[in-house]
This record gives sequence, C-alpha cells and structure tokens, in this order.
Amino acid sequence: MLLSWDYSLFSWINDAAGSHPAIDAIMRFLSKDAEYLFYLAVIVYCFTRKGKDRGMVVQALVSACLAFGIGFVLSHLFYRDRPFVTHHVHQMIEHAANASFPSDHSIGSFVIAFSIFLCRKKDGVFWLILAVLIGFSRIWNGVHYPTDVISGAIIGIVSALVVYKLFDKLVWRKRSRSRSSRPFPGDYSR
Repeated sequence: MLLSWDYSLFSWINDAAGSHPAIDAIMRFLSKDAEYLFYLAVIVYCFTRKGKDRGMVVQALVSACLAFGIGFVLSHLFYRDRPFVTHHVHQMIEHAANASFPSDHSIGSFVIAFSIFLCRKKDGVFWLILAVLIGFSRIWNGVHYPTDVISGAIIGIVSALVVYKLFDKLVWRKRSRSRSSRPFPGDYSR
C-alpha cells in the first residue's frame, strides 16, 4: 500500500515535468546546483560570524556526518532502485542508477537547514524552504520517490536535533563544572 501511494504521488508530480520549460529549468537548478548554496552558507557563517554561529557550523558539520552515515547504512540495508530504472518517467537530469533510498540531497539540505534553524530561526526558515524545494525537485526530475525525500528529510532533521541537544548538554555540563569549581560568594573556606 505504501509503495503504491509512493508511486502514485511520484507519478502525479513527475508527469508535470517536461511540459513547462521555465519550471523545468528551475527544477534542474534545484536538483543539481542548489545544494552548493548550503555549502556556501556554512562557509559564510563560519568566516563572517562569531560565537554561537561558529558553534552552529560545527554542529551542522557533525550532524551532516551522522546523517550521511545513517543514510549510507540504510541505502545498503534497504536498497531501492531509482524510479527511472523501474518505471517510464520524465527524467530531466542525468543520474547514476544507484540506490534511491534515502535521498542524499534531502539529507544534506535538511541537516544543514535544520541546524541553522535551531540556532537562527529567521535564517533557518529560508533554508528549510530551500531544502523542501530541493527535495520536491528530485521527485519532479524523476530521480527519487517521495518516501526517499521524506526519509532523507527526517534523517537530516533528527540528526541535527540530536547533535544540537548533545552539544547543549556538553556545554551545560562544562558551564556547571566551571561554576562548581568557583567558590560561592562569601565562601572563604577555600
């Protein structure tokens, strides 16, 4: 049932591809090149900001390593052919016939977007919208099923959240240790 729903939604989205040249061009850009905007954002945040934003960059990179590691394992445990391998589709971009599940583009864009969102809400909304558009474009262009994109988004978001919480706990512990080593005001016994 899930697979038939997945293919039906894929077909509904992908059937529109190829009949709207301007939209097709945008979708090709989103699928092939928009991910580089995320890499650029990480570099810009790293070199133009201080403190919390640099911590956000570290968290995003650690989250990405975790998310891509999970995606790699899942792609080998639950191998799934790409839509253009098993169905007649409107394939708008070239792609290797490797594992479709989960979408690496969705993992990468959502892990960075959500890492930014956790630290900078207003900026993060923009990046999350871009991540959704990238995921949608992968379906439009015939290289992923909707569940590939959704699972990639979930992996990216959960990884970013877990790393954010771990970093928060580590920083809190570090702060509480440094406070406990200081004498309390009025404590002259040390």
